[in-house]
Amino acid sequence: MSQYVSRLGGRIAAARSTRLDAPRRLLPAVGHHRKPRRVAMLSVHTSPLHQPGTGDAGGMNVYIVELAKRLAAINIEVEIFTRATTGGLPPVVEITPGVLVRHIDAGPYEGLAKEELPAQLCAFTHGVMQAWAGHRPGYYDLVHSHYWLSGHVGWLAAERWGVPLVHAMHTMAKVKNAALAEGDSPEPAARVIGETQIVAAADRLIANTAEEADELVRHYEADPGKVAVVHPGVNLQRFTVGDGRAAARARLGLPQDAVIPLFAGRIQPLKAPDILLRAVAELVDQDPTLRGRLLVPVVGGPSGSGLAKPEGLQKLAARLGIADLVRFHPPVGQDQLADWFRAASVLVMPSYNESFGLVAIEAQATGTPVLAAAVGGLPVAVNDGVTGILVPGHDPVDYARQLRRFVDDPTLTDRMGREAARHAQFFGWDTAAAGTADVYTAAMHDHRRHVRSHHG
Repeated sequence: MSQYVSRLGGRIAAARSTRLDAPRRLLPAVGHHRKPRRVAMLSVHTSPLHQPGTGDAGGMNVYIVELAKRLAAINIEVEIFTRATTGGLPPVVEITPGVLVRHIDAGPYEGLAKEELPAQLCAFTHGVMQAWAGHRPGYYDLVHSHYWLSGHVGWLAAERWGVPLVHAMHTMAKVKNAALAEGDSPEPAARVIGETQIVAAADRLIANTAEEADELVRHYEADPGKVAVVHPGVNLQRFTVGDGRAAARARLGLPQDAVIPLFAGRIQPLKAPDILLRAVAELVDQDPTLRGRLLVPVVGGPSGSGLAKPEGLQKLAARLGIADLVRFHPPVGQDQLADWFRAASVLVMPSYNESFGLVAIEAQATGTPVLAAAVGGLPVAVNDGVTGILVPGHDPVDYARQLRRFVDDPTLTDRMGREAARHAQFFGWDTAAAGTADVYTAAMHDHRRHVRSHHG
């Protein structure tokens, strides 16, 4: 599918080995075309101010905040509209100069599941329109919506304001349903229909990886000429090797000589933390002496269908006879998360689906290798055999076999970790923001040309 992808693919591919996406061209040469001055960014179901790793907050929150900050740094102001989830929030919060978060009242603050949000889209759209009504015409140059719920609001707003719509799926119902974890509930038909409508309506679609671009074309009949690949970035100032593994373990009270496979993320079937626990149980069954050498931190909170059984993972650890090896920690802030990554021997991501897998890059930036399922964007995020190990499928025995390599070879973590830290440098947010700005500029150029031809 080498014909569709952004200029950024070319930049990144030129800057490193050709193992990643080959350069592809999609955007017209930007040159003299005007980039937007102000973008309305929509994130209905998750606030950029929420703690990642809780509820529906995860990689997308980090993505929106970091992207907005870097866009502001290149003189593109960003206003992020999100649903107010607690009472008494200020209507507008400035995250940094050039980035505002606008809280929109839509439905009850507490206890509204993501599945119930479609019923609140009308109220949310009303709030967005009210904010816009207070501005002069042409205040927003472009709408950038994240996830399908926001896409529906973005579709209406962009049409009303006469500006282009750029949409990022983040995840897709058809892709998730094709790789459903056992016991997980499928995405509803309404979402599939909604996504199909947004794909048809958007002026540009931003995909995290070439594979996601393929899926948009294959599953949703997206016009390849409208799909651009921009890899998400990582905050390379925050996620660093720092003062190393030993110091991080000391700070977190972890044993210096233990083998520590870490799970960090939302606890739900999609992310498959149970596979890590089953793999560790398999290792201990094979070699009981490992019981004294393994420690398994699980850092994160229940989310999605995992909320139905919030204690499910603790009970599984007890059933498997490894409750003494597993430590459960609530979600932590980004700086402390960087320390958990530094402290780990390996980050384990057995997910059934990841549109990109931001935590894989974050962990690698701290010098920690990643053991991950070969799904979604993870083969782009992890250089198999060099910065980590990709496992086809979800058999705990396969994960146990790969974990055993880290037990048997104490130098493997450091060797792969050095390569991982180097690899992560290609995923800075500045690169992602520049690529996104190029997509905006191209969308505006096409939109103006389209409007002129209709009024010609």
